[in-house]
Amino acid sequence: MSVRRKAVVWIAVLLLLLLGATAQAAPPDGGSTGIRVTEERWIGHRLLELTVRSTALGGPAKVRLLTPDGWEERGGGERWPVLYLLAGGHGDPEAWTEDYAVERLPQLRDVLVVMPSMPVFGFYSDWWNHGAGGAPRVETFHLDEVRPLLERFYGAGDRRVAAGESQGGFGALAYAARHPGLFRAVAALSGYVHPLQHPRAVRAGLDYLGLDRLALWGDPVAQRRIWQDQDPYYRPERLRGVEVHLSSGDGRAGVLDPPGTEPDPHVPGLEDPEDPFPKDVLSPTEAIMEAENRAMASRLRAHGVAVTTHFYRGTHSPPYWERELRGALPALLRTLGR
Repeated sequence: MSVRRKAVVWIAVLLLLLLGATAQAAPPDGGSTGIRVTEERWIGHRLLELTVRSTALGGPAKVRLLTPDGWEERGGGERWPVLYLLAGGHGDPEAWTEDYAVERLPQLRDVLVVMPSMPVFGFYSDWWNHGAGGAPRVETFHLDEVRPLLERFYGAGDRRVAAGESQGGFGALAYAARHPGLFRAVAALSGYVHPLQHPRAVRAGLDYLGLDRLALWGDPVAQRRIWQDQDPYYRPERLRGVEVHLSSGDGRAGVLDPPGTEPDPHVPGLEDPEDPFPKDVLSPTEAIMEAENRAMASRLRAHGVAVTTHFYRGTHSPPYWERELRGALPALLRTLGR
């Protein structure tokens, strides 16, 4: 065989190998679950970002995975316990890695950490949309699209816990209450855990962002049933068997607020004129979160749910959520070993 012919043959073989490797490395398709992975991108030593196309959201979304040791060499049936980290109302999973650097926490080397995105102010719900339904269906995206995808293709097991900040705290508690058996433990960090206690705050947030205030759950009076169905405060008995941790500041400047901390941006309609916030409250949102978490803690204890709490002086801000996450992690991870 001539040198030239050998070269042609080797090129052909290499092309076949490359084509085969490309086919094997093609991102998985969730099939009937309504989700398709369009890109996998490593953005760190153990940090994999998935770009997905979601039927429930009607478009693209991101899911970040912090992979455990040995994950890349996993066998077909190998599974890891899962920690879901749910973002606040901004919906951006980058906060967990860029603000809190969770990839540096040594206790997370033996679990698969899932950080899904959410549309801004998505409130971890399938939106009512004036009775028409349709996108965004955030709960469907997370539980009926992302979860089966990860369990089928990415080594996620059925031992799960969750933690979330602000709206993510609501998501952790609401998902656990609406789907008994989904999580063994949840932690809400300044969570919006009882929205029907302060419906004006939810509506003020929607107005502030230019969103339709009735599209989420409708009117809190006319559609009260929908609000109650979403609010975990009205499903306490379904949280029995789940270890719940609630933490929140009181809205006043605390030890992690630097000197001269400014008040939160003014959100029209957030404050009740008949019950104004004390003058030293810098973070009205956090003051509301404290009231909701205290009400939720009492409600859960009255129904036999195991609850721990940490209430402190502080604002609605990431330094406190990082501290509270680190404090809650040992208990969350301990339940995964049961």
